[in-house]
Amino acid sequence: MAFLQWSCQDVAKWIESLGYPQYTACFTENLITGKKLIYVNCRYLPQLGITDFEHMKAISAHVRELLGVSESLWSRSIADPPRDDMGMFLEMKSRTGNRADNLTYAHFLKNQKKGLRFPGVSLC
Repeated sequence: MAFLQWSCQDVAKWIESLGYPQYTACFTENLITGKKLIYVNCRYLPQLGITDFEHMKAISAHVRELLGVSESLWSRSIADPPRDDMGMFLEMKSRTGNRADNLTYAHFLKNQKKGLRFPGVSLC
């Protein structure tokens, strides 16, 4: 998960490599790092200055692919089980600090199986 260490410039290069050089400034000016990519989706792209719907869909799909998470269903009920483990793990890794930096996917899964909660983080 090397992308978690990406700087704003690394993210801008990645966006450019996807064929969207016109949006590199949107990502650098908004200080979008690799950790912040976790929150980039169609809901937030207009706030970054990206308003072309087809571009929004494509960039969101590339972000999900990079993160290794599936698209959440818009019709998901609150009665459904929580999101997939990878999505929840990435949400934890998006935070700053030693605890988030040191957390591994294996450790996260081990704690999930034990039913341990992570303070200050909603897992739904």
